Amino acid sequence: MKRKNTKSIKIGSVSIGGGYPVAIQSMTKTKTLDIKNTIKQIKRLKKAGCDIVRCAIPDTGSAKALKTIKKETNIPVVADIHFNYKLAINAMENGADKIRINPGNIGSEKHLKEIIKKAKEFNIPIRIGINSGSLEKDILSKYGYPSSEAMIESAKRNIDFFESEGFFQIIISLKSSDVQTTINAYREISEVVDYPLHIGITEAGTPFRGTIKSSIGIGALLLDGIGDTIRVSLTGDPVKEVLVAKEIMRSLHLYNKGVDLISCPTCGRIEVDLIKIVSVVEKKISKIDKQLKVAIMGCVVNGPGEAKDADIGIACGKGFGLLFKKGKIIEKIKENNFIDRLIKEIENWH
Repeated sequence: MKRKNTKSIKIGSVSIGGGYPVAIQSMTKTKTLDIKNTIKQIKRLKKAGCDIVRCAIPDTGSAKALKTIKKETNIPVVADIHFNYKLAINAMENGADKIRINPGNIGSEKHLKEIIKKAKEFNIPIRIGINSGSLEKDILSKYGYPSSEAMIESAKRNIDFFESEGFFQIIISLKSSDVQTTINAYREISEVVDYPLHIGITEAGTPFRGTIKSSIGIGALLLDGIGDTIRVSLTGDPVKEVLVAKEIMRSLHLYNKGVDLISCPTCGRIEVDLIKIVSVVEKKISKIDKQLKVAIMGCVVNGPGEAKDADIGIACGKGFGLLFKKGKIIEKIKENNFIDRLIKEIENWH
């Protein structure tokens, strides 16, 4: 898959753009002032595979909390700023690795200049986060609704302003809760700028609905070679955002860490509780950091033949099943030993 060529930008210890791997982002859902639980959540996100984490900074106390949070974690931290430009400055002074602002609600060019000045001083990149729900009033009035064209005009305006101030450590995002609007906006902006693009569907919804919307929107853009960082936005545990992001990228061969699990959808031929077996195995392999493909099939029809490209697999039948590697049957195993035997093979894989 050929990716769009973009500038390389460094966010703490992680580089994006310029051919670097697509980075997975998420956002803490704790109160940033609750330092203990924020740190705990960040560590969970890091363990799940998150590369960059964002924290909401709604007040001065939250900005100051970043200092302790940074000391206790080892992942780049982005400060999410709305309305108050002074919070962006405070966040940078307390260790933020990147600032995310929505210029449409910062207030004035004077305030933006203050943010840019401080970012230059600390050598910190800024994400210009254009959201369909908070466009500048004059642009929204011009287009009548938050279209992709309106978002593009806002992005270009702000990029021009930042560049006129001599600032080029820029990341761009143009998010909408509408999938097609988001895709159109990113496709157009990618043709006219070479800054790294942070992609995602904003306010995507619950883990069920949000996963579908995000998979379509983010997947379509990644297939076009667009996107240097991604964030799956779900109303739920942020760890699920990371897990969904990993699977979106894994399906496109952009992520090759951990076990890739495939399983048949089941049908009337099934004679075991395959759904339970797959669920248990999926949970167990989430903690295994090995690069291999594992297949769990429900009968001989979907057994070694259809899953022959799997490194390890099992075709489950009533009373017994067949363990296979690369499509070759290696062992007949009892039904009550399906899970343990499969996990043992995965753990011993090298």
